[in-house]
Amino acid sequence: MSKTEKDPIVTRSSGNVFADLGFADAEERKTKVRLAYAINQILERRCLPQAEAARHLGINQPKVSALANYRLEGLSVERLMHFLNALGRDVEIVIRIKPRSRRAARTFVTAD
Repeated sequence: MSKTEKDPIVTRSSGNVFADLGFADAEERKTKVRLAYAINQILERRCLPQAEAARHLGINQPKVSALANYRLEGLSVERLMHFLNALGRDVEIVIRIKPRSRRAARTFVTAD
């Protein structure tokens, strides 16, 4: 780096890349990615070809390909949860009061 260049500005992440990028629906996007990740992990562990995965999920192969590549437009959180059910997974939703120490309420997705 030359003497005339400034040090780069580094900004700490909020923990949600979608919020950091300014998406209004950042929490929903993060939730969808976490659910899609869980689905993709299950499909990968089962070594299912996309055509067979499509039959299990009740969708066509191109939609499985989109899901595998995290192109989640047109897929709702509810539909992704339905896919997890179709793959033999329970989905549990817990609602609780947010801590006072946090400014905004959040949605969390965890997987065993």
